[in-house]
Amino acid sequence: MQQQLIQAEQALAAANAKAATAEAKLADAAPAPAEKITLGPLTVGGAIRANYTLGSYPGGGDGPSRGGNGGNFALDTFRINMDLKYEQLVGKFEYRWYNGYNFMHTGWLGWDFDDGSQLQVGVNRVPFGPGPYGVSQSWFFDQHYYVGLSDDMDLGIKYSTSLNNWDVDLAYYARSEWNGNGTSQDSARYSYDIVTWDYGLDADGNVISAAANGYEERNQFNIRAIYGIDGTVDTKIGASLQYGQLKGRRADDGHQWAVSAHMTNAWNNWLLATQITRYQIHIDDDNLLGTDELIPMGAYDFAWPAATDAWIPAISLSYKYTTGSIPWLDYVRPYIEYSSIVKEDSDFNDSQLVTLGAAWARGNWYIYTDLAFSDGNYFVGNENKNGDPEGYSNIYSPTLGVGDFGADANDYWNYRFNINFGYYF
Repeated sequence: MQQQLIQAEQALAAANAKAATAEAKLADAAPAPAEKITLGPLTVGGAIRANYTLGSYPGGGDGPSRGGNGGNFALDTFRINMDLKYEQLVGKFEYRWYNGYNFMHTGWLGWDFDDGSQLQVGVNRVPFGPGPYGVSQSWFFDQHYYVGLSDDMDLGIKYSTSLNNWDVDLAYYARSEWNGNGTSQDSARYSYDIVTWDYGLDADGNVISAAANGYEERNQFNIRAIYGIDGTVDTKIGASLQYGQLKGRRADDGHQWAVSAHMTNAWNNWLLATQITRYQIHIDDDNLLGTDELIPMGAYDFAWPAATDAWIPAISLSYKYTTGSIPWLDYVRPYIEYSSIVKEDSDFNDSQLVTLGAAWARGNWYIYTDLAFSDGNYFVGNENKNGDPEGYSNIYSPTLGVGDFGADANDYWNYRFNINFGYYF
């Protein structure tokens, strides 16, 4: 029964989760404000997305995003956006609905200063990495996202300014974003955070039901500085720093930090983005996992242990081709991406992700076609070395475990071909 409950929760999360990661990335593809509803200083819009999936899913998988029966096509998500602009007062709000859960994605008010600086107060994007979505152009993001270091929304205050060739962000976050409406303990949310959950591990690594336990993010500080160099190859070189506290539940308190160096190089229509990150999450082993090397992290109504100590190298190369002579296509952007969670614990397997694909834009439509390969991402396949579906009953077992961002017991390459259709209004 325990295994069935965990597998059911995972299937629900995987069936819907990846649509949201793509949507956030498509802000530039959304229709112009003139095409949306305007109510005085308020602009209202939204999006609806559907998904087709085929991949390493023995027996067809357990949901519309698990790839069975020659592929699956299903409606994934609906969202509403509101943008406020009244003189220098600005704001954004976004809410999303999925099958079985929903949550607020963004919600902040701010002020545009005369010098071009901006202040945001509320649930806003944490400044970390080369841009809002890290190095990635793809629907899958890179592995930074899955440990909360890319496109992370938290509750706090952020100040952004430009000084000559420098872009600087300073931020303080009192906590992560709120849990929405779902079936998980604390993971009905968009971005990956350190969370509480209602499972634990026994001495053999078996996943067992437990009282609510884990950690909550508190008092996080971020600083990011990016220096721009104009030339034949426009270059932006930057660094990001993050430090925060963790409030333990049925565990001692802890803290976490991350530091990252990143760069983008743009030449004609080519864009190369690179990033190297080191992060550590410091906790004691007096928790219900019985280790300081794993910590529950959650999003999309599902939580699972992630590694507390790792490096993350990431790189992407893309090319934007504007198709003026093709009436049914505005532009296409092919890309190739690689990233990996390289864990310090020698007993854990590294989690790699390779994505080849393209984004296609036409009017209000934006479509991703992606082929992803991974030996440690539970959104890419669920097949183990024996050809059987992965299990969620033991963290460390190669046959009962899963390819994930922690121990990565199923260190086996899976693939997933994905088409994501998005209409913005």
